Amino acid sequence: MSEAADERSLASRLRLAVVRLNRRLRAQRADNEVSLTQISALSSLYKCGPMTPGQLAAREGVQPPSMTRVIAALEGLEYVERSPHPTDGRQAIVTLTKEGQDYVRTTISRREMWLDQRLAELTDEERRVLSKAAEIIERMARHN
Repeated sequence: MSEAADERSLASRLRLAVVRLNRRLRAQRADNEVSLTQISALSSLYKCGPMTPGQLAAREGVQPPSMTRVIAALEGLEYVERSPHPTDGRQAIVTLTKEGQDYVRTTISRREMWLDQRLAELTDEERRVLSKAAEIIERMARHN
């Protein structure tokens, strides 16, 4: 098999593996009321703290109008709230509510528990390989 064919095969195998893993992780959601995009935005707020809609859009890699819709939906669920920016009257700060924090903790806990169980079934060497692969995939995901 040529090197180019090997690379296509790797790309295909990696894409399918990520899609399948993502599907399994989605099945661990606390409910189906919140979309994956919304969960991702909630997770970013949980990890990084309050931020402007523009900062959140940039972090999530979406256009600001799309993030505005995500934030509005999350406000409707009472998972986030907007407050005035302390120094820029044109901006708002988006913050997780207690309900939003609880939702993220529950969702993360379910997913991580499922992943922890799968990882426990692997050898030490397989876990080391996955640790390195996670670093590489994260780096790939940051590129446009």
